[in-house]
This record gives sequence, C-alpha cells and structure tokens, in this order.
Amino acid sequence: MMRGNDKQTPLSLALFHILMALAGHDLHGYAIMQDISRQTEGQYALGPGTLYDNLQKAMRRRWVADLGHRADDDDPRRRYYRLTSLGTSALTAEVSRLENVVRDAKVRLRIPKPRRA
Repeated sequence: MMRGNDKQTPLSLALFHILMALAGHDLHGYAIMQDISRQTEGQYALGPGTLYDNLQKAMRRRWVADLGHRADDDDPRRRYYRLTSLGTSALTAEVSRLENVVRDAKVRLRIPKPRRA
C-alpha cells in the first residue's frame, strides 16, 4: 500500500471525490466542487479551503497536474487540473480497498445474531 513517501490508501473522503471528479475530465476548482455535489447527490459539500488544500496534497504526490489557464476559457482566474497516471493508480487502489470493505460488511451483516436465552 505504501510506495516511498506516498501514502496510497486509504484516501480522505475529500481527496477520493476530487480524484473521482478528475477521472476522465480536466476541471477547474469550482467545476470540481460541482461534480462532487453531483456525485454525492448533494450529501457532501466541499468548500474552497478543503478543495485547494487537497489539490495541493495531490499535486505534491503527483496524482494531479495543474494545467493552468485554458485558452478557450474566458475567465483567466480559472486553473484547470488533470488526474495523472499516478492519480489513476491511487484512485484504483482506493476503489479496490473500498470494494473489499463493502464485501466484508455484507458478509458480516448476513451472520445471524446469537439468540439470547
């Protein structure tokens, strides 16, 4: 699970959703927040401080690349971000870990509870 100094899993909830938002799409910060709201059907709202702190962590780990401003965007303040191959690997590892957790939880929920005398 660990590679060098890069912690692979488990990911924080915020970082997990940020990587999911960037899977397949280059997005700017506000679009990432909107995508997370859609992913979670409004159950999880990410504020700008949490977003940018986690983007910085992801960039230090080389999971996310800062693409800067896009020429086709009329707002020069928007910076776009892209999931890297290392970020894809981290997200894949976390999805696998979560699948195992859910599988274990389902097994445990099927175990009959002992009867009291």
